[in-house]
Amino acid sequence: MTVPMALLALLETTGSSHGFALKKRYDDLLGKERELKFGQVYSTLARLERDGLAAGIGFEQAGAAERKLYAITDAGLTEFDTWLRTPQFPGGRPTELFTKVILALVSGRPAGEILDAQREVYLQRMREVTRARTHGDLVDRLAGDFELVHLEADLKWVELAGQRLDQLAEQLNATQLKTRGQTS
Repeated sequence: MTVPMALLALLETTGSSHGFALKKRYDDLLGKERELKFGQVYSTLARLERDGLAAGIGFEQAGAAERKLYAITDAGLTEFDTWLRTPQFPGGRPTELFTKVILALVSGRPAGEILDAQREVYLQRMREVTRARTHGDLVDRLAGDFELVHLEADLKWVELAGQRLDQLAEQLNATQLKTRGQTS
């Protein structure tokens, strides 16, 4: 949902724009490490137009090419404002790392090695982000702060998981034995 809302925000601030300019502005603001693909920009603009959140308002000549101009609609302003004001609720279970640890334990593989490798990746990324923050503008620094805080939380989870691996393995093995006994 972030890309459509970002494009609506950019349309609101520019009054009207074409996909190429929107992509450039998005990449400058938010896409330092994850630039949008042109296809994603144009398919998102088409959906926003289809849903009445943006409207095609004409064309702009750019050399030999014509670029379609878009503007945010009143419905788009309402949608964007609602999205901004709606708190983001945290998800449920952790993502892939959690699944890898559980499945490693269930399959008898060394989950500690998975945690150790992930810890190294997190620490390396923290070093990279810390270095990059010294060169960026305020937006870059704020993004770096966000990432560092999340990496710190992820590292804390890795440590907690590492402390519980033996107990977790015992519990999972007991559950597997119980399940096998019920199916025999």
